[in-house]
Amino acid sequence: MTERMETIASPKRTKELLQKYGFTFKKSLGQNFLIDGNILRSIVSAATLGPAAGALEIGPGIGALTERLALDSGKVVAVEIDQRLLPMLKESLSAYPNVSIVHGDVLKIDLHALFREHFADVDSVSVVANLPYYVTTPIVMKLLEEKLPISSIVVMVQKEVADRFAANPGSKDYGSLSVAVQYYTIPELVIRVPHTVFIPQPNVESAVVKLSMREKPAVEVQDEPVFFEVVQASFSQRRKTLLNNLVKFFPEGGKDACRQFLERCGIDPGRRGETLDISEFARIANELYLRKGK
Repeated sequence: MTERMETIASPKRTKELLQKYGFTFKKSLGQNFLIDGNILRSIVSAATLGPAAGALEIGPGIGALTERLALDSGKVVAVEIDQRLLPMLKESLSAYPNVSIVHGDVLKIDLHALFREHFADVDSVSVVANLPYYVTTPIVMKLLEEKLPISSIVVMVQKEVADRFAANPGSKDYGSLSVAVQYYTIPELVIRVPHTVFIPQPNVESAVVKLSMREKPAVEVQDEPVFFEVVQASFSQRRKTLLNNLVKFFPEGGKDACRQFLERCGIDPGRRGETLDISEFARIANELYLRKGK
């Protein structure tokens, strides 16, 4: 089985399958297939699976990563949007009864129903995927916001997105995505990936990142929508101060009311959003929520 896995992940086997089925890459779907067994092993190893664990894969391609997951976990469900790949997946994964292929768009699928149907008999589930780069953020945010029963998300993404996931306050990569991801998870860069391990080769650097789910969010907030609204507003215009970005929450009192509010929160109104840590955003959001309730 190991030899078959290495063969599927090779340029030779990948090209054979693509030629056999007359497959042409769709740029609109961000299709870049991994052809390096060492990278595949690094991805799967980071997910710390096992015979009692399940894996959800998004965008399996021709099944190279899927097969590695099948060897290292009890159950694999791979969601593929491109119907043309289904016959190839059926062929390349025919030796693995613990793999199920679901045809559909992960952004539209009822993931809670999918989990109930496929993962009821496993102890834990990790999302493991080489994500299409053009929809990385919407997919990751859907996985987090729907509060699915997952232990971790291990994904190949564009390196600049991985940097944003893990960025600290004050850095150029730190933004609303950083806060959102770190609210739900603990991010960790696993490995940088050269463009040479893909067919076709992408024009950007890649990286594997692991997002370990927190048992509870990083900070306690009174109302999550208010929290994320404050975060989004704070970064809406990066060059502007908090005073200018958050004044919209004070339609009656304007800047004076906003300035007084931030000062009561112990936050300098002249600071920019990129300098605040997640606990400071929570403080502002919680005070704003209480103010609205009065």
